[in-house]
Amino acid sequence: MTPWIYLSLAAVFEVVFAYTMKASKGFTVLAPSVATAVAATGGIVFLTLALKSLPVSLAYPLWVGAGMIGSVLLGAWFFGESLTLIKVLCVGLILLGVIGLKLTSA
Repeated sequence: MTPWIYLSLAAVFEVVFAYTMKASKGFTVLAPSVATAVAATGGIVFLTLALKSLPVSLAYPLWVGAGMIGSVLLGAWFFGESLTLIKVLCVGLILLGVIGLKLTSA
C-alpha cells in the first residue's frame, strides 16, 4: 500500500474514533466504547505506517484536518449539532491551511 492509502485509512479511523467516542457516552455504552478503542488504535497504526514515507509536517496536519472535517459533518448529521456559517468558515480556513501545507511540501 502507498503511504497515501495508509493516511486515508488513518483519517477514516480518526473520524470513526470521534463519532464512536461521542456515542459511547463517556465509555458507559459497551459497543461504541470498544469501537472507540479499535478506531483509535487503527488511526495511530495507519498514521504511523504513512509516516514511514511522508513528512510529519504534511501527514499529521492532513490526518487532523480530515478528522476535524469528518467530525464536524458527522456531528451535524448524526448528533444534530449546529452547522453555522462561522463554523463552516472556520473549517474552510483550516482546510485551506492543510491544502497550503500539501502544496508547499516537497
